[in-house]
Amino acid sequence: MGEIVNLNRARKSRAKADRKAEAAANRVAHGRTKAEKQAASLDQARAARLLDGKKRETPRDD
Repeated sequence: MGEIVNLNRARKSRAKADRKAEAAANRVAHGRTKAEKQAASLDQARAARLLDGKKRETPRDD
């Protein structure tokens, strides 16, 4: 057969793991200094500008 599992304990342990994962994501998102946030924002804007600069224009058929 298989291993007997307490469903309440399994549900609670799954919920606990979900909460831990969410907390880790929040620590990453909110645990940065203002300078780190600004640097990330500048990097993201730079990447967007580079990508937009590499787009090819398609001729319109009017």
